[in-house]
Amino acid sequence: MAAYAVCVRDGQVLLARWVAPDGAKRWTLPGGGMDHGEDPYDTVIREVEEETGYACDPVRLLGVDSVTRRYPRRLGTFADFQGLRIVYEGRITGGELRHETTGSTDLAAWHPLDEVARLDHVELVDTGMELWRTKPAVGRAAFPGR
Repeated sequence: MAAYAVCVRDGQVLLARWVAPDGAKRWTLPGGGMDHGEDPYDTVIREVEEETGYACDPVRLLGVDSVTRRYPRRLGTFADFQGLRIVYEGRITGGELRHETTGSTDLAAWHPLDEVARLDHVELVDTGMELWRTKPAVGRAAFPGR
């Protein structure tokens, strides 16, 4: 379980650059995993501050995204992973932009909305932006093939 924020202001969206275990770097929504017993609302507030330096007020639940992954593990086995990602619309209420130094991201930055598609980014960015644009009543982004 994880919670993320789509924070848009002045025609720009706030993103954090995720560093994958193999060292690859791609942009993602600020947010991340819930601690045991933590409410997702509190998770997104904590994660946005950790990754960007900003105080964030979740103003609307945009949706829930479910993902599955199958990936190789040691000794020829495979992991079968399912994740639920809760996506909020967030409003920045304070703080100053800074970069995370001890976590899974290394940069935070505002990006013009019309340039996001050209950034090297994870698919969660597309999902979050679709949820933010359409605000579907059922809280699910409508992508072909789903």
